[in-house]
Amino acid sequence: MTRSSPPEAVVTVGAVVPAAGRGERLGPGEPKALREIGGAPLLVLAVGALLSSATVRHVVVAAPPDSVPQTRALLAPLLGGRGADVEVVPGGATRTESVALALAALPPDVEVVLVHDAARPLVPVAVIDRVVAAVRAGADAVVPAVPIPDTVRQVDLTGRVEATLDRETLRAVQTPQGFARATLAKAYADNPEPSTDDAGLVERMGVPVVVVPGHEEAFKVTRPLDLQLAETVIARRRARGEHL
Repeated sequence: MTRSSPPEAVVTVGAVVPAAGRGERLGPGEPKALREIGGAPLLVLAVGALLSSATVRHVVVAAPPDSVPQTRALLAPLLGGRGADVEVVPGGATRTESVALALAALPPDVEVVLVHDAARPLVPVAVIDRVVAAVRAGADAVVPAVPIPDTVRQVDLTGRVEATLDRETLRAVQTPQGFARATLAKAYADNPEPSTDDAGLVERMGVPVVVVPGHEEAFKVTRPLDLQLAETVIARRRARGEHL
């Protein structure tokens, strides 16, 4: 993967990657972040994607507590010539705890924070750069998102349709999500309960969230079928001569 051009503005960007979950929907085996596609663990590809952006100077990974040494060893080869540093810390029992622990481990000079799912290993660098640019332009919270191609219906607990939603106004949100560090830190301080979406915590504070274009290849690897799709994307990239 080609590294993006260096940023003009001097604003330090860091990223946190919660990767302590087991990923039960992928079936038995290694923690989800350590499952391999294209010969590399999801986590290695996800961190490599972040490091492909010249904007990202620091990455903190929250790994399963019993896999910290293994995770450090896996990520060590990524650092050569990247101009960024990667740290691995023990994650928590929930995604929220893992993000909070990784956020606290970022250097104090980091002003913009990206939160990226290890299960989105193939996010293009252009998406990362768009998110960072929007935060640098003044947004407190930014999410990449793509249109929803399917008809979406709201149903009640019995399965009866309550409403058919206008998909033109709906978006499927991806990561990395970007934040002014002070905003994200306050959101976590004010909302310690578990959450699966960091921008949602910011919304609860009444802070506007800006949407930028995502990409179809930034999908989340959740099910076995997603692993097959990721393998296809990797094969296509390699056929075009792109580096992962």
